[in-house]
Amino acid sequence: MINLTIDGVQLQVPEGTSVMSAAAGVGIEVPHLCFLKDINEISACKVCVVEVQGKSKLITACNSPVEEGMVVYTNSPKVRRVRKTNVELILSQHDCHCATCVRSRNCNLQQISNDLGILEVPFTEEVPETPWDHSFPLIRDSRKCIKCMRCVQICDKVQAMHVWDVQNTGSRTTVDVADNKTIDCSDCTLCGQCITHCPTGALRERDDTYKAFEALADPEKVTVVQVAPAVRTAWGEELGLNAEEASEGKMVAALKRIGFDYVFDTNFAADLTIMEEGNELLERLGNSRKYAWPMFTSCCPGWVSFVSKKYPEYLRNLSTAKSPQQMFGAMAKTYFAQKKGIDPNNICCISIMPCVSKKREASLSYMKSAGAGQDVDIVLTTREFVRMIRAEHINTRFLKEQAFDSPLGESTGAGVIFGVTGGVMEAALRTAYAVVEGKNP
Repeated sequence: MINLTIDGVQLQVPEGTSVMSAAAGVGIEVPHLCFLKDINEISACKVCVVEVQGKSKLITACNSPVEEGMVVYTNSPKVRRVRKTNVELILSQHDCHCATCVRSRNCNLQQISNDLGILEVPFTEEVPETPWDHSFPLIRDSRKCIKCMRCVQICDKVQAMHVWDVQNTGSRTTVDVADNKTIDCSDCTLCGQCITHCPTGALRERDDTYKAFEALADPEKVTVVQVAPAVRTAWGEELGLNAEEASEGKMVAALKRIGFDYVFDTNFAADLTIMEEGNELLERLGNSRKYAWPMFTSCCPGWVSFVSKKYPEYLRNLSTAKSPQQMFGAMAKTYFAQKKGIDPNNICCISIMPCVSKKREASLSYMKSAGAGQDVDIVLTTREFVRMIRAEHINTRFLKEQAFDSPLGESTGAGVIFGVTGGVMEAALRTAYAVVEGKNP
């Protein structure tokens, strides 16, 4: 064990522990931008600098191991002065228009700048801009990139897709799509992990809220919205609601208050997918020599994209069933439209989904139903849904709970476990067994 002192607190930590981890263990937070434990420990931002007694130069806490007898100051006058200068240098190459940034109030750089009392940038501002296809579901704004390399590392080390890479050298160093490709020609599966781990607004999903507001304002349009299971557990987080306040009923009420005509649960379509996959499994078992084994479920468009790009030999193993999102869209513009006597062309089907890949899935040409355009017209993420709530100035705490509309808002237990790891397979096998036994699945 190593003995050291951090900001007057004496402690013991295992050999090899970083100064940052040691400080965190006693409740001392060292500010940082680029650090991701075991993934990105390259001290690119130089914000985590700390002072060590007896050393003239500051060290970076994220990748400097502790030493016996070390005395560390994480917020000394020298540290604050250098840290402030380092952040000012980052801001000199950053688009600081926070009022128009999607990450405002939820930005690590903004928070650290405020904590350091930075009110102006003393250095000449040079904000580089590179072209980007803004029709793509993932948007990269080079003006907000701080070259922390988080996106590069998370894509390489965790997702293994190698979409991002460092471009140029010296002061012109930046991050861009690897191999000089455009993003639509890359292997990007739209998993969204780079967006999640970006500390600024350099990476975000394409904003489609304006399309939703336009549909809501069109008196000829009947707006039908479906909500994925994962959204129910996440929508209240950014609004500061606890688990009891962020209930399913209040979420439905918020959507009704925004102006959606019909609010449905994607679990209904999950049941349809399960029935399709269960019967497809039975078909494959009955004609095993015609098919590749094992059979994989394919409801996640990001996963399907991953398989097609990295393991195309397994494409024959995928189920042919559409995802619940697309099945719901098809049902909304056929069965539901017929039941309600609505022209399918007047239905605007909107999905609220937890992943960016659903935006691309909805736009694929082979997902379009005959005569009614896309099965799903607009896909919003949970973040976009929350922004719509804020735009409408809805205080969710005062909403009275409402139920999903019927019949496309009803589902079975199989539909519920669809959103749980292994739940799709369990539901499909259970349904296949019920079909074989002649029971009502």
